[in-house]
Amino acid sequence: MNIILANPDHLADVAMLFDHYRVFYKQLSNLHDVEQFLAERFHNQDSRIFLALDAGTGVGFAQLYPSFSSVSMRRVWILNDLFVLASHRRQGIAKQLLQVVADYARETEAIRLVLATQKTNIAAQSLYQSLGYQQDQTFNHFSLTL
Repeated sequence: MNIILANPDHLADVAMLFDHYRVFYKQLSNLHDVEQFLAERFHNQDSRIFLALDAGTGVGFAQLYPSFSSVSMRRVWILNDLFVLASHRRQGIAKQLLQVVADYARETEAIRLVLATQKTNIAAQSLYQSLGYQQDQTFNHFSLTL
């Protein structure tokens, strides 16, 4: 397993995985729009996508978006997306992606790495906790659908 920081040359692999990820979350497959969305992310350099390759083929990815902590005046990375193909699950790929993402966050001198997961996704919560992630007990997070 090889995990790399993806670039525009990896668009086809990342787009295929991203489309599967969206379908997993009950969205319609739309490879054209996925490719456009990801091409914009690469062009604008407003996310970092880590790609897990098995024999040169993309089998998983993690996507980070940058943010900042005003109080500490330091970088924060938002782990917005994590996905591994069903055929490659339970092989430690998600764990490897999370470790690479954490290393990258440290290298970029981030103060923290944050994520959200569905309350019913017990398997993911267990993985996150095994790697030292802690559920926020101090703040309630809210969102406004626009």
